[in-house]
Amino acid sequence: MDKKQAKERIEKLKKWLQDWNKKYFSGDEEVEVSESARDQLKRELEKLEQEFPEFITPDSPTQRVGAPLSGKLPKVAHKSRKMSLSDAFSFAEIQEWSDRAKKFVPGEEVEYLCELKIDGLNVALWYENGEFVRAITRGDGMAGEDISHTIRTIPSIPLKLAEPVTIEVSGEVFMPKQAFEALNEELRTKNEELKRDGKKELNLFANPRNAAAGTVRQLDPSIAAERELAMFCYSSFVFSDASQFSNGIVRPNADQQGMFEPDKKLLSGIIKHSPKTQAEKLVFLEKLGLPVSPYHKLIKNLDQSKKIFQEWEKLRDNLSFDVDGVVVKVNSLDQQARMGATAKSPRSMIAYKFPAEQVSTVIENIEVQVGRTGTLTPVAILRPVLVAGSTVSRATLHNVDEIRRKDVRIGDTVVIQKAGDIIPEVVEVIKDLRPSGSTEFIMPDTCPVCGTGVVRSDGEVAVRCPNSRCGAIHQEMFEHFVSKSALDIDGLGQKVIAALIEQNLVEDVADLFTLQEGQLLELPLFKEQRAKNLLEALEKSKKVKLSRLIFGLGIRFVGEVSASAIAEEFKILNSKFKIASFIEWTQGMSVADWSETEGIGDKVAESLFEWFADAKNIELLKKLERVGIELLLEKSAPQKLSGKSFVVTGTLEKYSRQGIKDTIKKFGGKVVGSVSTKTDYLVAGESAGSKLKKAQELGVRVLSEREFEKLIT
Repeated sequence: MDKKQAKERIEKLKKWLQDWNKKYFSGDEEVEVSESARDQLKRELEKLEQEFPEFITPDSPTQRVGAPLSGKLPKVAHKSRKMSLSDAFSFAEIQEWSDRAKKFVPGEEVEYLCELKIDGLNVALWYENGEFVRAITRGDGMAGEDISHTIRTIPSIPLKLAEPVTIEVSGEVFMPKQAFEALNEELRTKNEELKRDGKKELNLFANPRNAAAGTVRQLDPSIAAERELAMFCYSSFVFSDASQFSNGIVRPNADQQGMFEPDKKLLSGIIKHSPKTQAEKLVFLEKLGLPVSPYHKLIKNLDQSKKIFQEWEKLRDNLSFDVDGVVVKVNSLDQQARMGATAKSPRSMIAYKFPAEQVSTVIENIEVQVGRTGTLTPVAILRPVLVAGSTVSRATLHNVDEIRRKDVRIGDTVVIQKAGDIIPEVVEVIKDLRPSGSTEFIMPDTCPVCGTGVVRSDGEVAVRCPNSRCGAIHQEMFEHFVSKSALDIDGLGQKVIAALIEQNLVEDVADLFTLQEGQLLELPLFKEQRAKNLLEALEKSKKVKLSRLIFGLGIRFVGEVSASAIAEEFKILNSKFKIASFIEWTQGMSVADWSETEGIGDKVAESLFEWFADAKNIELLKKLERVGIELLLEKSAPQKLSGKSFVVTGTLEKYSRQGIKDTIKKFGGKVVGSVSTKTDYLVAGESAGSKLKKAQELGVRVLSEREFEKLIT
């Protein structure tokens, strides 16, 4: 091949590969040629460029990798402030957001643009006179990390725009699902080799977003080039010339309450490109050659956003990239500017989030877990599956009655979801897919850990191990006591606690505060520095809020909310804030007295009375005081529910009806009797009826007890 032929072939290959990449990374546009065929053509181009280096250009698909860097990524100030979006979880919240935003443009018609919300990494791109200059992560909104070396390798990002504009562009960098799966498969293969060699295995990425975030921060851009990242752009600031851009002439406008805009002189000098709406801005970005998501739609009224939300939610599993909702924006840029922003979020746009993702998988086994109060909880061992952004292999089945109600069997195909996007649970069984070999689960008659016969109290669904010295209960109680919501003691993980118990260094939680450095150094887990760190953490934790101490004691049915209520009551009635005074106070409390405490239901009251009537428990409290535990004065409960209205329906597990109402009021919320568009939340228990149905029809957010407690903790 002579020079003329080589040049022609190189140009055609470059153009074809650029077009293929654009289609492939744009998200939904189908490509005619497989990825493996694309790789062969890219190798051909590499070979030709090696033979004819005079035809290599910076925009060639083979030249999208820079030189490896070393050291930490530099921090760079943004040209315009980057903000986060407020979230909405129901259409009612969308309506309330719109009503608030419209107050800033009274009497004016408002139209909206809906954009599919990409679950990616927010990145700002800088171009001077059309040439790519820099890429920065969002960071804290004022400054981010310089990731230019890795963003430059993304095939869908042009190094030169179609017009010589000086512009800052914002968008989402993401990793397509297929690339994410291939990356984790590659890591699994490497781990097999590392395991054979006795070396430490690599961590798999939890989800595509984490993979993208980790990739753009690689010091070696060749690693990013191997991992197929993409980007969609949706926002921009245009500057009149490169000198103004480089000098960073962006000043905070006090009228915008935190939003950064170019100053007035700069605005008057902006070149011919001046979009008036968000829809026009997307067209403008696309004309420049920047990748824009095809999923955006202009609507004239807010009701249409509900339909779009439902349609796009059905599409999410079939898309080649992860999404987590719909962004609803006021279309007019002038109205956006006049609406301004709060300290954190623009008032003119909001993220309408998709609900918890549901997927199907198979129950491979059911195991029994013993908790700190002795309760035996059946746990489904699942065929690992990705749900709501993370891999799940276990799900709670709650209790035997729940298993029977749903007719869950080993071998069943089930639908699972994350309750409140945190706790995996089995929603239902797909019985048509039940195999002939499925087996029913039978709760054991004895504790699987200590062998003690289990008990089930009248009126309770829970099966319990009554042996307070059961190894599982003992271990769980220690783990609970040192957890973040209790005394929050660093350095006391599961293995350390197990070793301390096994070596008889601790019998109860108070013994933790008597540990000596020499005792710790006798354990294989400890060296001198680690022992000193643990002793320092124990000393620091001796000053603790009463609510945290109560929660840490692991009293049955007493959660963080109940613990806070007890501490608040004690603070009101007692001037001496010491453990001895607290013990004296509890000894005068009857079941009825505990029930009258705001936020304490009958079940919790009985449990509290029984716990404080046990001499062993009182001795533990006295021992904690002897080893130096001091109580910190409790502050009043934070008003986390201020301005929010609640309706309560159904039978709740932890709360009486009055108990949860008192708790809502304690945290500043308002309890109303009926559901309307003004209702913020419906707290629903078992056998919820017409109120639940109406809430679903109106788009009012429905909370389980767990989700409610998450709001106030």
